[in-house]
Amino acid sequence: MMRAKIVDSEKYMQGSLVTPPSAQVLLPDEIEADVKSNPYYKAEKTLSNLIEVENLDQRLNLFDSQVRYFETALNSAIKEAYQQSQSSDAAHLFLQRVLYRINRLNLFWYDDLTHYTNERSLYLQKIRNQIETAWQDWELAHLSVEAYHDIDIKQALLDRYAADLDPTLSEDALYLRKHMPFEGYRYLLAITSFDGLVEASRLSRILGGAANEVQATLTKVLLEEYGNGRLARKHSTFFAQMMTELRLSTQPEVYFDLVPWQALATTNHNFLLTECKRHFLRYNGGLAYFEVAGPSAYRNYLAAAQRLELSDGAMGYWDLHIREDERHGRWMIENVTLPLVDMYPEQAWQLVLGYDQEKLMGDRAGAAIVNTIRHGVQTASLPTI
Repeated sequence: MMRAKIVDSEKYMQGSLVTPPSAQVLLPDEIEADVKSNPYYKAEKTLSNLIEVENLDQRLNLFDSQVRYFETALNSAIKEAYQQSQSSDAAHLFLQRVLYRINRLNLFWYDDLTHYTNERSLYLQKIRNQIETAWQDWELAHLSVEAYHDIDIKQALLDRYAADLDPTLSEDALYLRKHMPFEGYRYLLAITSFDGLVEASRLSRILGGAANEVQATLTKVLLEEYGNGRLARKHSTFFAQMMTELRLSTQPEVYFDLVPWQALATTNHNFLLTECKRHFLRYNGGLAYFEVAGPSAYRNYLAAAQRLELSDGAMGYWDLHIREDERHGRWMIENVTLPLVDMYPEQAWQLVLGYDQEKLMGDRAGAAIVNTIRHGVQTASLPTI
């Protein structure tokens, strides 16, 4: 018997309160059972409870047993995920979920203000730094970082732009276009709603500071993503409309437990890069890839919706993004990354590193999402609202 919680989509459109990811999710019992079977599940729940403790840093000694339990799991997960030849998916998922629970405090969710009591907690910052240090070393080990110092940066960016505008269709892309069933499309929307309903929020974190043409272009990208200040035109509104058409909840994060660790990693990676201005070039290289490659992914989703003969409302977000992101990709290359090469000639190699890393992590996340869709279709249908 599948349980479902009814969520009023109109309340989301009007700016209702948002429930944190520790809240009850709208998932079949079979999938919730999979989540709870993770050996790190109780440790994650322990941290989520600690995050809610008022003035955690001042009262940490009162929760000594919980802290020790969590930290034991944390140290074990870091070893299993990043220090062994055979990585543990359960450890990766735990670490990325922990990171996200801490990182999300940097965005405002229009929920109870007491949820932010520990947003500047030194203890939570220590946990975040401990995970990020091990994780980023592990991620960068997948790339030959030193090789970026010796390339023609502008030509490398232009070559990548040309190659990623219209890539060859992969096996996963063909599955989405030609074989994914209707329930698979519902899973696709549920998983990608994790990002789609709060789209471009992290971009807003790098816009403050001195004004110049690069900043102006980045602001223009953000404004288009945000519908130029009109909620009805905001991209997340189009995403919510797709979900409503498919009778899915439009409450942000309600499908948190469906999101694979590889997709969570891309989100946490962008939190890190936008938090640290030292990574400004790396972030913009990654954003350039995201905007350049986005339309090719959205065409796969649009083709799937058209094959399934869905309504315009059930696919409108993809069509909008294909048109706008083709323009955004060009802006990011011509008006952001290339000018930044001239502004930072000695450090501009970080733009290409950021581009390649975003592509590597994005491809990994895309494959994991398709695997989750295939598994979900075979496991159980998502409840309707």
